[in-house]
Amino acid sequence: MVERIDPQNWKVDLPAFQEKTAAFYAGEVDKNAYKGFSGLYGSYAQKGGQASMLRLRMPGGRVTKKKMAFVAESIRKEGVKRAHFTTCETIQLHDLSGEQVCRIMESALDVGIVTMGGGGDFPRNVMCAPLSGVQKGEYFDVLPWAEAAGEYLMHFVKAEKMPRKLKVGFSNAPENVTHATFRDLGFVARPDGNFDVYSAGGLGNNPKFGVKVADNVSPTKILYYIKAMWLTFRTYGNYENRGKARTRYMQDVCGGPEGYAKAYHEKLQEVFASGEDLELQVEEPVLSKSGNGTTVSGRRIREQKQQGLYTVVWHPIGGMPNLDVLCAVSDAMQTMDSVELRIAPDETVYLINLTGDEAEKMLAITESDSATTLFETSVSCIGAATCQVGVRDSQGLLAACIEKVREANLPDGALPQIHISGCPSSCGTHQTGVLGFRGGSKVVDGKAQPAFNLFIGGCDRQGEEAMGGEIGAILEEKIPAFLVELGKTVVATGEDFMSWFAKNPDNVAALAAKYLV
Repeated sequence: MVERIDPQNWKVDLPAFQEKTAAFYAGEVDKNAYKGFSGLYGSYAQKGGQASMLRLRMPGGRVTKKKMAFVAESIRKEGVKRAHFTTCETIQLHDLSGEQVCRIMESALDVGIVTMGGGGDFPRNVMCAPLSGVQKGEYFDVLPWAEAAGEYLMHFVKAEKMPRKLKVGFSNAPENVTHATFRDLGFVARPDGNFDVYSAGGLGNNPKFGVKVADNVSPTKILYYIKAMWLTFRTYGNYENRGKARTRYMQDVCGGPEGYAKAYHEKLQEVFASGEDLELQVEEPVLSKSGNGTTVSGRRIREQKQQGLYTVVWHPIGGMPNLDVLCAVSDAMQTMDSVELRIAPDETVYLINLTGDEAEKMLAITESDSATTLFETSVSCIGAATCQVGVRDSQGLLAACIEKVREANLPDGALPQIHISGCPSSCGTHQTGVLGFRGGSKVVDGKAQPAFNLFIGGCDRQGEEAMGGEIGAILEEKIPAFLVELGKTVVATGEDFMSWFAKNPDNVAALAAKYLV
């Protein structure tokens, strides 16, 4: 049986962070040294070194009423200016002073929110299908297992340092929204209530799909597979070259997918043979709430598998919520039984377990702050205006594109959800979108110009996975015009984008050709 780590235990580590942070803001520690230190605590200095961000881990993307109330209280009490729902299902708070980041980090532990390991070379927030437990047609509710995995992985934050971060995801259905088949470690639900296990995948430079290392694994056994992943990573991970210090490169080190699977199974057998008890039991959640006879319908409503209960879809543009709206959502949640917020990898959030009249209230609260078309739900990382390692302002590009598409009055469906990353790290998951953009530069007339490389044809659905093909670079200032022309081309056919693209997969590249530099 694995012992739980009490969140309060992390408080012993905070004085060191407070001391180093004070030294950084006093100019006594340079930004690179501070970045190498602060990532362990889930915090980084923003570009320019005048403010900090703090990443609040939300295992499985689940934000309870208690945790949501803490986020809202921190925003109000500390005067937080910006928050971001991330593609790893966390909540980031931005533009914090050194004193603010220390205060919020410490008080978060009192409500079970841990920031430790949120950055740096550590296990990151465990991801889970956001509607797990309420989604019609799901294979089974994987959230309890994802949360248990997240607790177990916190034991490795202080273990022997791994080559680089470890991202773990759980899927509950073939939609595969967490990219579980191409994460560092993915647990993919099966109709029989067990998992298939994938390993050594990932996005970014030299992306790879995961290797299927096991099938038909009982959920009670998943910790053995996590321990085996850690041991494999420590043995075959690259400690010399940070650019290759991710699990996907172990496929090459081991001679390909088959060689990697063999190496992983050797470590798995070591774990089973060690006699360590990693058997896992979780309590199946029981939702006592039921519908009250009120009903609701609409574009931002999803019916749950629980009769009479609903989910409200809320997608702030770029995953950047209006903080007054976020706080109002939190206030409303406190008055409603069993309501939770779930964060999705595309920066959408879902308010679940609502009766019809409760859903109407949440619709009204979020109406002014939610995307109105599929295109407006496009994904963007925080971008180079904030991120130290970012190359381009992905949030700025998304805002410019939405403005021009609105001016063109394109109908919903004329353009797909696009994915924008400010650099090759793929925090905006540009390789998974049917259209993706990755920030970079292009020399024009002897001068480097802001540009984004275009990717076409990505897909994350299980069994249909595809990485978008890189077509070439488009100057940043030309991308809105390209998308408007693309949308008008689709509208002229009388079809929506996805139907048109399925029939004409090469036409996007053909249209983009005149914009490439």
